[in-house]
Amino acid sequence: MTDLIIFDCDGVLIDSEPIACRTMETALNNFGVAISYEEVVEHHIGTSIKGVIADIKDRYEVDLTPEFWAGHLALFLAAIETDLEPIVGIENLLDQLDLPSCVASSGRMLRLKPALETVGLYNRFAPHIFNAEMVKHAKPAPDLFLHAASQMNTTPSNCVVIEDSKAGVTAAKAAGMYCIGFTGGGHCGPGHAEVLQGLGADVVIDDMSKLLALL
Repeated sequence: MTDLIIFDCDGVLIDSEPIACRTMETALNNFGVAISYEEVVEHHIGTSIKGVIADIKDRYEVDLTPEFWAGHLALFLAAIETDLEPIVGIENLLDQLDLPSCVASSGRMLRLKPALETVGLYNRFAPHIFNAEMVKHAKPAPDLFLHAASQMNTTPSNCVVIEDSKAGVTAAKAAGMYCIGFTGGGHCGPGHAEVLQGLGADVVIDDMSKLLALL
């Protein structure tokens, strides 16, 4: 039984991960951290601010300051004005979806809201948009998905999560939810489907047009 569809945002609703990773690489390089785009993709996709801070501190012994995050936000917001697109097929899917839905994202609300507004998706979900700032432990912990289910008055086992990241799939399965892995984002390379399956994704799709039939 499915009572609620929980969408991740970056890489599921909007094709923002390449933009986020590119601007993160630039911001970190400007801050003195010699990191590559590929490393950002590997270590930071699906990760909250706390996770990124911990990773950079552990691997580079650098403390990321509020000034750093303000700089990255400015780069990201400037980039989405011209480069951001919705995931292909998501609007058609939402038009046909007859189940309650919400968003559960690791992203800061300061960038989550304007990004969704840029592609016209914010009002499709508001006020049912939840993020890592609302819980104690971000993905890969299950807290955010459990919070979303609670706020939507739904039993976790009756939720279906759509996720593109390793942390997200891990969190969804830890929450006891059915998880559909999605590999249609611009950041998903060869082998990503197998990675998500290995972490417990119940099924993996590469096109939003395939989701409605599954649901």
